[in-house]
Amino acid sequence: MSHPALQLTTAPDLVEQIYARLLDAISEGSLAPGERLTQDDLAQRFAVSRQPVLQALRLLKKDGFVEDAPGRGVRVTQLDVGWIAQVYQVRGSLDALAVRLAAERGARLAPGILRQGRRAESGRDVQAMIQADLAFHRAIYEASGNPLIAQSIDLHWHHLKRVMGAVLQSSQQRQTVWDEHEAIAQAIAASDVDLAVRLVQEHAQEASVQLTARLIEQLSHPPQKGAQA
Repeated sequence: MSHPALQLTTAPDLVEQIYARLLDAISEGSLAPGERLTQDDLAQRFAVSRQPVLQALRLLKKDGFVEDAPGRGVRVTQLDVGWIAQVYQVRGSLDALAVRLAAERGARLAPGILRQGRRAESGRDVQAMIQADLAFHRAIYEASGNPLIAQSIDLHWHHLKRVMGAVLQSSQQRQTVWDEHEAIAQAIAASDVDLAVRLVQEHAQEASVQLTARLIEQLSHPPQKGAQA
C-alpha cells in the first residue's frame, strides 16, 4: 500500500538561518534588550514568508532570548544578573571537566589562539575580543576529546556573549584575562591537572564576578537618551 507524500511547509534550513541571524544580533547587542520584534517586520527584512520567522521566534523564546511583548510580537529579553551567575556556574563546571581531560592528555593549544587574543585585547573591537575568548575556550573543549562538552555549553555561550558585549566597552580586565588564559594553556601542556583545574575555576569565578558587577552597574545607571554609549 502506497502512502501519500508528506508536504513540508517550511524548509528547516531557512528556519535555522533566521534563528542564527537573530541570535547573533541579540548576542552582539544590535538587537537591544527590550527591543520589539514582529513577524511581519522580520519577514520583510529577510524577504521570506511569516511561517519560518514564526518558527525561529518560537525557538528563540524557548531558549530564553525573546519573550512575549504586550500587544503583539515579542521583545528581546532583558539581561538577568541572577541567570547569568547560574550560567557561569554551569560554564565553570564544564570548563573544569574540559581542562582536566585536556591536561591528562598533555594537549597543546595552537599558539595562534593566544596571539589572536593578545591582538584583540589591545584593540577596540569588542566583537573581536568576544570571538577570541570563545576560540580559546572552544580549543580547550576540543582538546578534551569529549565532544559533548562543547555541545552542552554552546547555547550558554550565546547568553554569555550578550553580557560580554554589554560590558567589555569599559572593561579594564582584558590583559588580565589573557594572562589567565596563557597560564591555563601552560598548565594543560604540562599535564598539571590540579593546577589547570584550579586556574580555570578561578578564571570562571573572576569572570562571573567582574561581568555581573559591571552589568549591575549598567542596569542601575543606564545611559541617558542621546548620550554617547
